[in-house]
Amino acid sequence: MKEAVETSGDPKVNRLILLRHGESCWNKKNIFTGWVNISLSRKGIEESLKAGNKIATLPIDLIFTSALIRSQMTALLAMGVHLDERSPCLLNTDPSCKEERLFSEQLHDNCIPLYTAWQLNERCYGQLQGMNKEKAQQHYGTEQIQAWRRGYDAIPPEGESLKETTERVVPYLKEQIFPHFFKGKNILICAHGNSLRPIIMHLESLSKEEVVRLEIGTAIPYIYAMKEGKWYRQYG
Repeated sequence: MKEAVETSGDPKVNRLILLRHGESCWNKKNIFTGWVNISLSRKGIEESLKAGNKIATLPIDLIFTSALIRSQMTALLAMGVHLDERSPCLLNTDPSCKEERLFSEQLHDNCIPLYTAWQLNERCYGQLQGMNKEKAQQHYGTEQIQAWRRGYDAIPPEGESLKETTERVVPYLKEQIFPHFFKGKNILICAHGNSLRPIIMHLESLSKEEVVRLEIGTAIPYIYAMKEGKWYRQYG
């Protein structure tokens, strides 16, 4: 039996579903991952399928993921158990790529477009990437690691602050995703803890002090709808 999400409100209202990827192989090993393209662990695969069961009855018209494989795997696994029989179709936005064009309108109608975007990537951790988190604390000091991980403006060596991550995520959200939502589309965004934080910050008008305290579990759907011009969270 599928464990579907119970949501309130008018079923005709379209929704924005946010989903952090399942556990990755480096999450399991407690290693800073950032932009390193690491796949899901066995547990992450199971988490993704469970997430898919939770949202199995919710309509999804478009999917957006980061350019990293762990977010793409999570989206595809989740949609593999969705009740919608349409297939997610990864779209290449390069106009020179002609091979993937569909010449059948019927087949086109059986696909759910999936767009990948580097703007939705995890925060870049620079020189911390590939380091075990405990060893990083021994090398840099626990307080410094905590400042980098939980500060809004703090930047790891050759890395990216949460503020800088926000400055690439939110414009993409407004310019590439919101126009579809406001046309009535139901959208799934599958990304990362530190690229979903800016989205939730924007939707819920969180301060920078509040957003750094926000914990987003792996493969737990956050479901938003809009009423009278204001976002509200239905689940998550």
